[in-house]
Amino acid sequence: MTFLLGFGVGLSLIVAIGAQNIWVLSQSMAGANRLVIATVCIVCDCLLIVLGVFAVQQMQLWVPPLVPLLTWLGVALLLWLAWQAASRAWAGGKGLQTDTGTQVMSNSKTALTALAITLLNPHVYLDTVFLIGGVANQQAAPLWFMAGACMASLLWFSSLTALAPKLKIWLNSAKRWQLFDSAIAVLLGGIALNLALQ
Repeated sequence: MTFLLGFGVGLSLIVAIGAQNIWVLSQSMAGANRLVIATVCIVCDCLLIVLGVFAVQQMQLWVPPLVPLLTWLGVALLLWLAWQAASRAWAGGKGLQTDTGTQVMSNSKTALTALAITLLNPHVYLDTVFLIGGVANQQAAPLWFMAGACMASLLWFSSLTALAPKLKIWLNSAKRWQLFDSAIAVLLGGIALNLALQ
């Protein structure tokens, strides 16, 4: 159960379409080395998740009220993201907009760009280090939660890169994009409720 909760929290935070995911999709659709992109994103995510779990565990020894505070901040963040997704679903839109003029880079430049987009994004630290680290340390088995969150990253970026050509077609539909946002809103809201009731 702890593993599944970690998987759900990790997936819900990663799936929100932001700058990193748009770049991953654009490069994958343009024909870049998808294995390089997926590997860099997965390794960075998992290292930050592990760092977060152990760093917050240590901070909990120094400041005991910190972890419950981080958990409630996490609940607030999840509800805010759920509200954003629900608002987008209600308003409708034009579907997924990626950069159609993307130029394929060399493998080394692709890897460096993926590192920069991942590690220079302040949201990645909020999500992986503080939120996942905080919630993990509220669980009876934080390592299982950590493993679930890492598995979510592995599954998401593997799927995003491998299925990019099909996703481009599927998510270009405004109706399907609304369904995608609706599902994200429900997932985020459900996980926030689960955490609040623990």
